[in-house]
Amino acid sequence: MTAEGTAGQGTAGQGTVRIRRAGPADARAAADVWLRSFAAALPTVVRPRSDEEVRHYIRDVVVPLRETWVAEAAGGEIVGLMVLDGELLSQLYLAPEWRGRGLGDRLVALAKERSPGGLTLWTFQVNKPAHRFYERHGFRAVEFTDGSGNEEQEPDVRYVWRL
Repeated sequence: MTAEGTAGQGTAGQGTVRIRRAGPADARAAADVWLRSFAAALPTVVRPRSDEEVRHYIRDVVVPLRETWVAEAAGGEIVGLMVLDGELLSQLYLAPEWRGRGLGDRLVALAKERSPGGLTLWTFQVNKPAHRFYERHGFRAVEFTDGSGNEEQEPDVRYVWRL
């Protein structure tokens, strides 16, 4: 899979989805995907930041300073967000209606391509679907915490992938 211009068919007539590097103009839509996905996948996790703070963070820090990728559906709609920071897969969020269509698989494959020496990530312990997803992609849980080290104060788990 090549990074720029990666395309594949969505399901149910959704057309192609292109994975590409994010630019400044993508920040708001990427933040909206993050917000919608977080709310859908983690309804019991209390966010320490407001919607506007999340939008500012993605605009001012994530997009300009991290290796940020978006999944763009036909018509230009941003439906996925992935952020790499070296070997850290720091963000992977999909619009809720795009889960289960193979888009997450494509983003993880791209992350592995971009960081062939290995990847690490954190996810919350309550996010069992994420655990199954990452384990299916060869990640293994190596550390469980009580959440005292994250902003949400939510128990989490660190996953690692190595070739």
